[in-house]
This record gives sequence, structure tokens and C-alpha cells, in this order.
Amino acid sequence: MSSLATAKKKHGEKTVRWGFMWALWTAVLWGAWYIPGSAIWYEFPFGSMAMATNEEFLTVAAVISGLNATAVLLFMFIWLGVLGKWKDYGRTIVHFNKVTKWYFIAAIFGGLMAIFGSFLAIGFIGGVFAAVAGLMYPIVGSILANRWYGEKISRRAAIGIGLIVVGGLAVFAPGIVGEIQNSSGAWLGYLGGLMAAIGWGVEGAIAGRALDVTDPDVGLTLRFTGEVFWWIAVVLPLFLIFGDVPILTIIGQTLTSGAALIWLLLAGITFGFCYVSWYKSFPLIGVGRGQAIGDLYGIFSIIFISIFTLTMPEWNFIIGALVVITGGFVMFTEKRDDLEVLRAVPSDKREKEEAI
Repeated sequence: MSSLATAKKKHGEKTVRWGFMWALWTAVLWGAWYIPGSAIWYEFPFGSMAMATNEEFLTVAAVISGLNATAVLLFMFIWLGVLGKWKDYGRTIVHFNKVTKWYFIAAIFGGLMAIFGSFLAIGFIGGVFAAVAGLMYPIVGSILANRWYGEKISRRAAIGIGLIVVGGLAVFAPGIVGEIQNSSGAWLGYLGGLMAAIGWGVEGAIAGRALDVTDPDVGLTLRFTGEVFWWIAVVLPLFLIFGDVPILTIIGQTLTSGAALIWLLLAGITFGFCYVSWYKSFPLIGVGRGQAIGDLYGIFSIIFISIFTLTMPEWNFIIGALVVITGGFVMFTEKRDDLEVLRAVPSDKREKEEAI
């Protein structure tokens, strides 16, 4: 084997290894996010609100989602400063039609749809249901990435994705049954769970396309710039104009409440760096694999909740963990040639994309 071929093989192995490492960090931090994401509902002013109408509930979920996005963006700006990429951010954001628009579109699906839907599911039904609802997103992302830009899904990768989803369901199944039985029948919570699964899957596919020509750290900051824009410039003003809930008062009380502000900052830092890891994994191992390994957040959320609440996991956690780990192992042991060749774009389609 020539020195060039040896170097190429080593580079490919290193790329795959780092891709799975970033995806695993996604799962760890995503699982940690469910603690502050759930706890903030019990702090002032949200914990003292009656939530008597769907309008009030939707407004509160929108406020929490908007503040969560703002907290993430704050940490992303700090992250860019540490990396010395402020100039890259400025050079990229001005290319709206070619680059930035994709991140603003991704923000609609990942923020206004997925994160907002997840907070609805947490508030209406519970954190366990919200977590399991999102486990379906790798299926959506893999299919769209395959249809939109020819990202390959091998048989082994499909089996791994399926095992991870099944394992995640096994982890959460008893908790879901209990929370559904104790819920008030609020259909918005179930709708929110569906929004989370579809939204994160679509966002991953869109981001996978945009990351072909963008630095992941810069691209992620653009994505949350877009989400904060949508919340501040569009969504919250609409709630303010057409709703009866005092949004500005709620925001002011939240920002002056020490406990709520701490939970928001914790949500921002965990979700922010979860997204950093998520976006970095896509160019290295592909959208489908990055999302599938990120689905391990189901296990980590249970671990963190067990530590936080001092309760031991149930038997279904052990079974689900074994299935999920098996799924990840199936994907990780895939042939390196399959992992290195992620895209199969026909020449005529490539010519059209280059023309655009």
C-alpha cells in the first residue's frame, strides 16, 4: 500500500472516530438538557400560573422556548469568541441567499417546531413523554437526507437506527404509560411530541446540506441567530398583539427570578453545546448516523434524572440500554468504506446544484 493510500485510510478512520465522538457528546448533553428544561416549569413565575386555558399554556411555552434560544445564542457567541471565529461569522451571515437562509429555515423546524413542541410536551404531559417523542427524528432525517442529496443508508446503518429507536422506546415505555394515564387529555402535548420528532429530523437534513459549505461553529450560531430572530421579531409580537396573556410581565419576572434564570442558563449551555456536537458530527459521519447516535440521549436523560432525583432506574432501562448500545455498535462497526462514501449524487443533479 502506498504512503498516500495509507494516509488516506488513517484520515478516514480518524474522521469516522471523531464523528462518532461528537455524536456521543450530543447524546450526553441532550440528555442533561431535560433536567433544566423540565425544572423551569416549576419555578416562578411559571409554577404559580394557573394555566387555565390553552392560550395561556401556549404563550408560556413560547416564552420559555424564546428565552431558551436566547440563552443558547449567548453561549454560542462566547464559544465563537473563544475560537476566534467572530470574523467568520460576519463574513458568512452577509451571504443570506447562498448560506444563511438555510440556517434560518432550519431554525423554523428546529426551534419554532421542535423545541417549542418539546416544551409543549414537557408542560402538558411530562419530560418522559417529550424525550421519547423525539426519538423518532433520525428516521425523518435519514430519509430526507437520502432523498434530498443522496446520502447513503446502508442496510447495516438502517438496522442500527432501528435498534436505537426500539431501545429508546423500551427505556421510556412504562413512564409514558403512567404519564398518559395521569394527563388531562391535553392534545397539544401529543401534538408537541410529534412536532419535536418531525422538526429535528427536518432540521438535521437541512443543516447537513448547509454544512457542506459552512464551518459548523459558525453555522450553528447562525441557526440560533435565526431562531432568536423568529421568536423576537415574529412569534412573540404576534402573541403580544393578539393574545391576552401579559408576555412582557412574564419575561420580566423570569429574568428577575434567580432560580428560573439559573435553569435557563443551564438549559442554554447544555443545549448549546449539544448542538455544537450535533452539527460537527454531520459532515463527518452523515446526518442519519449523527442523529441515530444522538438518540442515545434517551439513556443519558434517565441517568441524569436518576442522579438528580436520587432514584434508581427500572428494569426496562437496562433492557433498553442494551438494545440502544447494540444499535450504536452495529453502526460503529460498519465497513469504513461505507462510512467514508456518504453521498451518491448523480452527475446531472450535481450540475444543477452547482448552477444554483
